[in-house]
Amino acid sequence: MPIELPALPYARTALEPHLSAATLDALHGGVHRACVDAANGLLPGSGLEELALEEIVRRARGALFEQAAQAWTLGFYWTCLSPRGGGEPGARLGELLARQYGDHARFRDEFARVAMGLSGSGWVWLVQRADGSPGIVATHGANNPLTGSDRPLLACNLWEHAWYLDRQNDRAQYLEAFWKVVDWNAVTARLR
Repeated sequence: MPIELPALPYARTALEPHLSAATLDALHGGVHRACVDAANGLLPGSGLEELALEEIVRRARGALFEQAAQAWTLGFYWTCLSPRGGGEPGARLGELLARQYGDHARFRDEFARVAMGLSGSGWVWLVQRADGSPGIVATHGANNPLTGSDRPLLACNLWEHAWYLDRQNDRAQYLEAFWKVVDWNAVTARLR
């Protein structure tokens, strides 16, 4: 089955001023569409044509993995954001984060430390480990938690095109804006 480009779950201007319509246009209509198109071009003859995108990511290798993983991760990223986002997570997730990191501020500090420490392009994730505890992991390039035992809860895009139009080369400023649009309800709903 062909991989589809999902529609944004909000208007392209809905995340402003934190993430601009120009950035969403570049990421969704440009990068995300290109990954979907490239993955669809690589699917024929792969033996994975009938699988759902998540399963393609788990089984593919090489160029098909790179394109399919980026397509999946970008689609996941859009669902992590909301014009009504920001603040702190609710009780269940908030308690897990407090148990692991001390409080929400320390969780954000650790997330930022991992994000700022990632050299080059990639993603930083809040995941749920197999034992139920939360964790923060960084992945380079197209790699993502789908290929391991961690359950992805939240993704932060650290490819330069995610912030360059709005923040130039200031990754830290982008992270501050990111927290203002995180959809904690969606993140909490992903918990096991």
